[in-house]
Amino acid sequence: MWTGTPLFPDSASTMAGRVDALYFFLLAISIFFSLLIAGLIVFYAIRYHRHDPDAVGSVIEGGMILEVTWSVIPFLITMVIFVWGASVFFAMSRPPDETLNIYVVGKQWMWKFQHLDGQREINELHVPVGRPVKLIMTSEDVIHDVFVPAFRVKADVIPGRYTQIWFHPTKPGRYQLFCAEYCGTRHSGMTGQVIVMDPSEYQAWLSGGAPEGSLASAGAKLFQDLACNTCHRPDAQGRGPVLEGLFGNTVQLQSGQTMTVDEAYVRESILQPAAKVAAGFQPMMPTFQGLVTEEQLLELIEYVKSLKTLPQVQTR
Repeated sequence: MWTGTPLFPDSASTMAGRVDALYFFLLAISIFFSLLIAGLIVFYAIRYHRHDPDAVGSVIEGGMILEVTWSVIPFLITMVIFVWGASVFFAMSRPPDETLNIYVVGKQWMWKFQHLDGQREINELHVPVGRPVKLIMTSEDVIHDVFVPAFRVKADVIPGRYTQIWFHPTKPGRYQLFCAEYCGTRHSGMTGQVIVMDPSEYQAWLSGGAPEGSLASAGAKLFQDLACNTCHRPDAQGRGPVLEGLFGNTVQLQSGQTMTVDEAYVRESILQPAAKVAAGFQPMMPTFQGLVTEEQLLELIEYVKSLKTLPQVQTR
C-alpha cells in the first residue's frame, strides 16, 4: 500500500515479502501491547484512584492462573518470533545451488563489480530478472556495507575476508544501493544502482563484454605471469599442490587439520602461504601480499575455480 515511500521501499525480490511479513508482525505486536499497557495504566489510575487521603489499599494475594497466563503468553509470542525470524535468517543465509556469481570490491568511496564474463562496473550492477544472484564481497580499505532496500538484503563488506549475500530479483527496474556502514568523510556519497533487466536485454548488455575476456581467462594469464605454473603443475611433479579439481574439496594441512578449499582459503594461500600449508608440502611459496590487487586476487580465485570443470589452460 505504501510501496515506494521512505519507510516502505519497493518490494522487488523473493525475500522481500517474507521480511516485510515478519516486520509487520513485530510492528503489530508492539503496537498492540503498547496500547494495551498504556490503556490499562490509564484505566487502573482512574478506577482505583484514592478518594480519601487516609485510605489504605487492601492486600492483594497473587493468583496462580494470572501468573501462569502472563508468563506463558509472552513465552509463546517470543517463540513464534524466534522460529519465524530464524527461518527467514536461514533462507537469506543459504543461496540456491545455481546462482549468478558476481564479485564486489568496496573502496572509499565506490563499489566495483566484476562479472565472471569479464564485464566490470563501478557503482552500477546489471543483473537479469528471475535469476538468483550471489554477491561475493570484500573491501580494499575499511568496513563497508552493501544495502539494497528493495531486495531487503544487507551485509558487511570486510577487508581481508569474503562475505556474501544473495537475492532473486522479481521485477525489472533501477534500485538504489547504499553503504550502510560509516566509512569516512564521503560515506553518504557511496551509493549506486542495481539495474534489473529482462534476460534478453541482460544478454545483449553482457555481449558488449570486456575485450580481455572472462575473469578465469584473465586469472590464467596472471597465473602464468607470476610463474605460479612452475610450482603448481598438473602432473604432480611441482613443488606445490595440483590445483585441478581442488576447489570445493577438503585438504589436510601439516597441522593435521582439514580445510575446505573455498574463496577465503585460496585468498589466504596467495597472501599468507605459510599460514595453512597442505600436508606433504613445504612452506616455500612466497607471499604475493602487495603484489596483486583485490581485482587480481578475484581473477586468480576464479581461475582456480575454473580448473574444477574446465580443461587445463596451456602454459608456456
